[in-house]
Amino acid sequence: MPQAGESFRDRKDLRVVVGRATSVDRMEEQPRVVVVEDDPTVREAVGAYLRANGYAVVVFGDGVSARAALADELPDVLIVDRMLPGISGDELCREVRATSEVPIMMLTALGQVEDRIEGLETGVDDYLAKPFSLRELLLRVGALVRRSRAAQAGGEVVAGAFRMDVARRRVWVRGDEVALTTREYDLLAFLVRAPDRVVARDEILREVWGWSIGEASTVTVHVRRLREKIEVDPQDPRHLHTEWGAGYSFSPQGRLR
Repeated sequence: MPQAGESFRDRKDLRVVVGRATSVDRMEEQPRVVVVEDDPTVREAVGAYLRANGYAVVVFGDGVSARAALADELPDVLIVDRMLPGISGDELCREVRATSEVPIMMLTALGQVEDRIEGLETGVDDYLAKPFSLRELLLRVGALVRRSRAAQAGGEVVAGAFRMDVARRRVWVRGDEVALTTREYDLLAFLVRAPDRVVARDEILREVWGWSIGEASTVTVHVRRLREKIEVDPQDPRHLHTEWGAGYSFSPQGRLR
């Protein structure tokens, strides 16, 4: 069994018995994933599966050791169990998000909608309830990596009150720079490409999260967080509107009140 902090790259005796899914698209640099999970069975299964599908994986069994390692180097994707010894997954995610936009996926045995919302409010980009499919986890990690590296295409987008530097994933609203998480940026980028059009939550989940199915509350939480950053008055939004019973619409210029 791998020890906390041990990389699967160094395990000569490891045998992968979970089955191989479609590998990630080959990139010049192997995507790096850090897994923080106190259950050794889950930790080994997740690490081995990702390793078998093209990722460089380092695993930790507690939040304290993971925090120390993350202070030195950040991965392409961070996977964190919510219930950790030492410091909780929620606390670790908040600390990482305070200084970094690294994509974060949270794992948890708490599957209620309220628990998922609480997890998303810590700044995570994705949320997966146990028990989960390793193939689903692989696909979600792949989506996070692709979105975080899509900015390499470069360019600038200007739409009404919004300016987006695609290469650096930076956003200005009404001339002021706004700090967005990875998922918030992806959501805004999608909305900017679909101005003044009603988009359903299912379409947002598919296009922004890469999910064919998922909780509508995931979109609701991220829309609320995005409004808090781009609207003058989040309670009376001019740009990001709820279209009751249909989804959302985005107005770059801003609707008159």
